[in-house]
Amino acid sequence: MHTDKKIAFIGGGNMAGSLIQGLCNSGYPAKNITVSDPVSDKVAALREKFGINGTADNSEAVNNADVILFAVKPQMMAEVLTGIAQDISDFQDRLIISIMAGVTISRISSLLHDASRIVRVMPNTPALIGMGMAGLYASEGALPEDREYAREVLESVGKAVFVKSETGIDDITALSGSAPAYFFYFMECMAEKAKAYGFSAEDSRVILEQVARGSAEMVIKNQDKTLAELRAAVTSKGGTTYEAIRVMQEKELKAIVSDALDACKYRAEEMGKQF
Repeated sequence: MHTDKKIAFIGGGNMAGSLIQGLCNSGYPAKNITVSDPVSDKVAALREKFGINGTADNSEAVNNADVILFAVKPQMMAEVLTGIAQDISDFQDRLIISIMAGVTISRISSLLHDASRIVRVMPNTPALIGMGMAGLYASEGALPEDREYAREVLESVGKAVFVKSETGIDDITALSGSAPAYFFYFMECMAEKAKAYGFSAEDSRVILEQVARGSAEMVIKNQDKTLAELRAAVTSKGGTTYEAIRVMQEKELKAIVSDALDACKYRAEEMGKQF
């Protein structure tokens, strides 16, 4: 990792905190990391935990930074970027990384004096436990080393892939950014049925946690098999699993999933127009 670069986090929320932790755990020098947030308690907590630099002044944080990572809510984006741009005019030699949902590269560039080295990122919440899956898209002006650096930052808390176009960020929002909630909801539905069967909430939780973890590990450890092959291996025709899958197919679960992901993608596209 390029640990010599000074990186400034604008916004000190959960995702920024997880990335800071990932960087520090990977050996990134704390002296080269600065976080800025108007909530002093957030800054103080991150400074105390990781020994990084902290401030409530965004422009101060950015002033000497080689890399600026924006981790603010999209509705706060214009105010924050405009405020920084009033104090600092040169962004051409800085890498901008954005994890602001729905904020396009052109919008970021327009607010930061035509900054050209920009990487958009769509992370997901498992990054908070070092198991994230992020999608990245680099602007035309981003250097190869910018792409490498951004990937390393995100891979400090999981895995990362680059998409081929900026619209691909909307695709990966549907596929991974929002996806943990899909799995949580499926588990929630199973938990409700477990309750109807008479299982305690505690036992239901244990069962579902282990089933989810075990299933994910089987996918990871059987790279030579497709997901369909793994499913078929536990779906003997005429058996119990077969009946459950038959009902899911009759109810057109595949179509439901497809429609749900399209709805997520469409909302991501709407947010891009909004911000």
